[in-house]
Amino acid sequence: MTTTPHPFAAIILAAGKGTRMKSDTHKVLHNIAGRPMLLHLLDSLAEADLARTVVVAGDRHEQLRAALAGREIEVALQEPQLGTAHAALMAKPALADFTGLLLVCFGDCPMVKADTVRRLFAALEDGAKVAVLGFRPADPLAYGRIIADADGTVRKMVEFKDASPEERIVDLCNSGLIVAHSDDMWPLLESVGNDNAQGEYYLPDVATGAIARGDKVVVIETDASEVAGINSRAELAEAESRWQAARRLRAMDEGATLIAPETVFFSHDTVLGRDVTIEPNVFFGPGVVIADKVLIRANSHIEGASLASGVKVGPFARLRPGTVMEEDSFVGNFVEVKNAVMHKGAKASHLTYLGDATIGAGANIGAGTITCNYDGYFKYRTTIGERAFIGSNSSLIAPVTIGADAIVAAGSAVSRDVAEGELRMVRAEQLVKPGWADRFHDAMKKKKAAEKKG
Repeated sequence: MTTTPHPFAAIILAAGKGTRMKSDTHKVLHNIAGRPMLLHLLDSLAEADLARTVVVAGDRHEQLRAALAGREIEVALQEPQLGTAHAALMAKPALADFTGLLLVCFGDCPMVKADTVRRLFAALEDGAKVAVLGFRPADPLAYGRIIADADGTVRKMVEFKDASPEERIVDLCNSGLIVAHSDDMWPLLESVGNDNAQGEYYLPDVATGAIARGDKVVVIETDASEVAGINSRAELAEAESRWQAARRLRAMDEGATLIAPETVFFSHDTVLGRDVTIEPNVFFGPGVVIADKVLIRANSHIEGASLASGVKVGPFARLRPGTVMEEDSFVGNFVEVKNAVMHKGAKASHLTYLGDATIGAGANIGAGTITCNYDGYFKYRTTIGERAFIGSNSSLIAPVTIGADAIVAAGSAVSRDVAEGELRMVRAEQLVKPGWADRFHDAMKKKKAAEKKG
């Protein structure tokens, strides 16, 4: 991995109100692939050897502090909110003892890659005092423009509102990301004024100030999708779609078969082995680890589960957190498993709930079986021994242990332990009344006929 020649710190701006999200949740804490967008960004920056981080917050700053608890990240407060340059300057007290490279970026741009950050820092090694990140969108809209020479030397940074018609024709747009050495960044931030249409302190004026004092400013370009900001639910959905599309391609590149890729949804931390086959309409929540040669059949939902080689799941199965399936175990249609271990070769083919349970190797769980694991106050465990056979429509009332090679007869409600090799049948004695049904039908038909006449 390429490292930066100087330590680098990130200032992440997250002080906006996020009103377009129409949410009680801070904008940068909305999820992409089951993970807050801010944490996606932090993961990328960590890959680029991030030494220090300051998140600049404003509205709902307490949510950010809670989300970042336990991390070595400082939260600076921007009150009032007077623009992006003002926000970046709020990080100075937290970084007063830091000397090195500074990156200013945005918490609602979570797709920035570590390699892109490294390219920005490399530009400073080539003599530039400031480097900015540019992109060329299909429609430049109202983005700020970067006026630059062919070699990337920036001549002017201009907000769309302040741009001339000729400048608006330029398609090189400003992402807002900017880097400089701390010795340069702080004086440049402090020199930014607010003589503009909005009366705010704009971050791009850091580059403008550097150019005015004769410093070299350069632009590094990247793809528009990498720096797309997320300001609405629609943009959040677009970011999710882009992330999922990239993850599906990676899964297939690494040896998984996706029958209908566009219908499979991964979590940020899904781990897939080789020769895994995933049928349509499968959803992976956080915490899923899948070994080689696993088959996930259609319409299954899996989260917090570990699946060993040769496992088969579904169709229409649900694996909840704490599920462990060992080699060649199997759950079929309409089976739900939660906080349970299915040992090698165990199977539950259909219509079953296995919660807080241990299923021994080779055990067979019949259709309609449920583990009754909760009494309204506490959860209890069911243990089923190796090669045990649980007949259909059985209720196993925990805590209970079924011994190895035991058989539980269909329709049983088992509340006491079953010994190894034992048959347990818990049913009411069948009552037989010959001819009763015929007499019942005759009486009812006569009654119905009499009601019609009356």
